[in-house]
Amino acid sequence: MKIAVLGAGAWGTALAINAGAHHTVTLWARDVPQAQAMQAERVNTRYLPEQPFTAGVQVSSAPLGPWLAEQDLVVIGSPMSSLRGMLTQLAPILGSSVPVAWLCKGFEAASVGDGYMAHEVQAQVAPALRGGALSGPSFAQEVARGMPTALVAASSDAAVRDAMVQAFHNNSLRVYANDDIVGVEVGGAVKNVLAIATGLCDGLQLGLNARAALITRGLAEITRLGVALGAKTETFMGLSGLGDLVLTSTGDLSRNRKVGLALAQGMTLQQAVDSLGHVAEGVYCARTVVQRAQHLGVDMPIAQAVVALLDGDITPAQAVALLMGRGAKGE
Repeated sequence: MKIAVLGAGAWGTALAINAGAHHTVTLWARDVPQAQAMQAERVNTRYLPEQPFTAGVQVSSAPLGPWLAEQDLVVIGSPMSSLRGMLTQLAPILGSSVPVAWLCKGFEAASVGDGYMAHEVQAQVAPALRGGALSGPSFAQEVARGMPTALVAASSDAAVRDAMVQAFHNNSLRVYANDDIVGVEVGGAVKNVLAIATGLCDGLQLGLNARAALITRGLAEITRLGVALGAKTETFMGLSGLGDLVLTSTGDLSRNRKVGLALAQGMTLQQAVDSLGHVAEGVYCARTVVQRAQHLGVDMPIAQAVVALLDGDITPAQAVALLMGRGAKGE
């Protein structure tokens, strides 16, 4: 199978390394010197310096063009903020001939579009393109090392789901197909926002009881929003819902959790983001999540508290007091 991974960040590189043990993979980087260095050194020294490329991986910085139409699957490894531009570039090259998978998890920020999820962006700018999301609880470092991981291939198009499964299902990666792309994308996006809250909770040393409560009530918020947007309730009990929320909220490799920990230690938001060296999608999509929830009449108090915290309207201690001071209600 021939796979092109567009974007040489940590997650795109990790999937290329994993799939390159079984398929022919072209890892594409926009920066020419970076691509040349990775090809010569057979490692991505910036993002995964300890994980050498597998035999099937080749690195390219060639202009996006007809060579992509020769692939069996094209994978977009860019952040959510770049997805619209990437899909616009790919639409005339691929048409409906080559399935496309995107890896980003989030909602577009208002400064980029109108707060859409990835499949909504694709429907706008590349309606003929056949695409879907590859999501689920996964840290790039562990996937690159070949550690056991389970992912979800989500699309309304069965052929796209099959292509993602064929590309990435192997002895270290299990890939489950799901036709509920709305639910999978909501779970992947909103868990980043809630992981900031959980990081804050742990940074303030509020205890394991508080962490469990935040994760559980956070899952309720994800489910309410997802169902209001047309998702299936059962999706949120799976890998892209509960699974991804637990990993991102508790795992030490989680960038969004690190943001919450940093804020609890007294850092400003800018200091917290600068300390990461990677994109923390929860920071950029939190406001959009809350705006869409409010438009639909969906109650999301934890996400609202995160937005107020990120905006500097409340302190970490006030965020906790805000949540704990809410009136009693039934579960």
